[in-house]
Formats: sequence, structure tokens, C-alpha cells
Amino acid sequence: MKLKLFALSILLTVVFSCKQEKKQGQPQQEEATEVMETRAKNLNAGAFDTIVDGNQVKLYWLKNDDIEVAITNYGGRIVGLFTPDTKGEWVDVVIGRGSVKEYIDGPESYFGALIGRVGNRIAGGKFSIDGKNYSVETNNGENALHGGPNGFQDKVWKVESSNDTTLVLNYLSEDMEEGFPGALDAKVTYHLIKPNTLRIEYDAVTDKPTIVNLTNHAYFNLNGEGSGNILDHEMILYADKFTPVDETLIPTGELKAVKNTPFDFTEPHRIGERIEAEDTQIKYGGGYDHNFVLSDETNNSLKQAATVVGDKSGVVMEVFTTEPGVQFYSGNFMNAENKLKSGARDEHRSAFCLETQHYPDSPNQKNFPTIRLNPGEEYHTMTEYRFSTK
Repeated sequence: MKLKLFALSILLTVVFSCKQEKKQGQPQQEEATEVMETRAKNLNAGAFDTIVDGNQVKLYWLKNDDIEVAITNYGGRIVGLFTPDTKGEWVDVVIGRGSVKEYIDGPESYFGALIGRVGNRIAGGKFSIDGKNYSVETNNGENALHGGPNGFQDKVWKVESSNDTTLVLNYLSEDMEEGFPGALDAKVTYHLIKPNTLRIEYDAVTDKPTIVNLTNHAYFNLNGEGSGNILDHEMILYADKFTPVDETLIPTGELKAVKNTPFDFTEPHRIGERIEAEDTQIKYGGGYDHNFVLSDETNNSLKQAATVVGDKSGVVMEVFTTEPGVQFYSGNFMNAENKLKSGARDEHRSAFCLETQHYPDSPNQKNFPTIRLNPGEEYHTMTEYRFSTK
């Protein structure tokens, strides 16, 4: 009898102890839930759950302990990217819209979008392959920009697979879509890897000779969306040359040294430090809107392109890529036309872009690396955004 009472006493003690542990752990769970709600408060999944051109569109979350990314298969757009700042508070460092409808109905912004078939500008929208001339509809003055007016940013991408850390999107661009020859089967993989890294891989094959230059057009503000301009962000670009442009922002074909120019970011400089300099190239771009030639010319290897530090948040973003260039855009044409998911507007220079790429107008520049893709070849590039704190 005494043995039975002793066993019962032990059992009751264990049960009571478990209840206490559960009770003590409950506030931590509630705190975690509250943090999650805070990060997602400006993103309503229902606003992305819709049908566009007969295809299902949704919002997909990639998450690990270090970083969280919201992506929609409408244009493959990165809608939000959350990472801790120096205080351990999560900050959304990518600007975006709050619904698919806003992306469709608002002015073209390219916010967070996959860009193709050819990123950046093509002079006059014209190029030739094997002596045959092709033409893309112009949408940037007299030039074609980012694949023309109906580029990849407005397509519904098929979701091949998705899980907590990976999203694989596919789009089949038909022969002569937007004027580009060949059916291009494109696949883009978003993948979270540790520590604190978003990797984007771009793959494509074609059935005819064509041109392809894929990238992502995320707009970053490392202090957080709606936190003001990015002029005090500090940046290094690992590029000792850039490609000067004419007044329509088409490269002249020259690879010019950045030394002794406002384009020298080989040492840390504030983005706004020389953005109003008396310089013809600055004048043409209304600030920075130029392709930088990465110093590490190792073909197809992952190399560092940039390091940027948010002056208020202390968030550090390092960009690595297999591409030979990166387009640095300082938000010069942002003019508060778009309401963002936080309720703020896209004010002048309230975000910047670092679009990893082959050089602009490459089909018409013989001394630029080629963007031609032939049948039987595989297009593959990779870019990583690595986050930490100062």
C-alpha cells in the first residue's frame, strides 16, 4: 500500500511539473506568434490569392531561423524580406505592394520582379541574330527596357514546387513573344540557405538561337520600407570599371575606370555623397543608373558584387553573383506614385536596386560579354543576398 501511494505521489508530481513547464512556456509561444504577426501585418495572403489570365496566383513564404521572404508567383515578385537589425528587431528591407491588384493596376514599378527575357535596355528595341533582324516594342523612350512592355514581370509563373525554404517557378516564353525568337523555358529557384542568405538561381533552355539576360528587380531599403531615403546607406561596389551611357541611358561601348569619378565605390561611400555631382554621367542618370563591371572577372564563379549597410538599422547586405555586372539604381525616378504595403509611398530615392546581370544592350555591343543562348546550351546564373548586422 505504501509503495502504491509513493508511486501515485511521483506520478502527480510529474504531471504537475509538466503543467507548470507548459504554462511557463506559453508566454514564449505567444510572443513568437506576436512577432510573426508583426512581420506579416502588412501582407494579407488573401490579397494575393486570385486568378490572373486564367492562372492561380498566391503568396508564398520562405522561412528559417535567420530570414523570411514573401514571394508571389505573379511576376515572381519578392514582396517582402524580413531580417533582424542590430537590436534583434525584424525589419522588412524590400519595398512592395500589398496586393496583386495594386501591382496590376498601378504604374509599372518592377518592384521585386523577375526580369526577362532581356533585363536592362536594348537600343531602339532592335537586335540581330545570324544576320536576321528582330524588334522588341519600345517602352523606355526610344529603347526597349526589361524585355518590353509585357515582360516577365507581368506573367503568372507556374509553381513547380514549394516548401519552407525553397520556391521553384517556371515560365515558358513562346517563340516571338515580345519579338524574341525561340521558345524559352525559364526556371527560377528561390532558396533560403544559412546563414541569413537568399539564393536565386536562373535556368533556361531554348529551341532556337535567342538572347537572354535574367535578373531580379528588388528595391531595397535596409532601414525598412517607409523609413525615408537611402542616401545615408554606406556602400562598396567591387567594380573598378563601369559602362558610360548616352543621354538615353544606352552604353557607349566604353569600359571606363571608376577612379577619380563619382562612380568609385571601391571604398565605402554614402550613396548620396556624390549623387548630385557635376558629372555628365550623373546628369544622364538623374543619379546612379549604371552598369558596373565587376573586378573579379572569373567566368561563372560566385564573386562579391556589393556590400551595403543601413545607417539606422545596421543591417548589412552582401551581394554575390556569377554575373559579370551589376546595375546600381539609386531610385532616381521614384516619385510617390505607388502606395506600398506599409502604407508609405515610394518617395524619391527611398530604395535602391542592385540588379546582377550581363551588360545593357549587349546584343549591339561587340565588346560586351554575349547573352546569346543556342539550342542544346543551358543558361544558368546565380545570385546570393547575404544579411548580417554591423
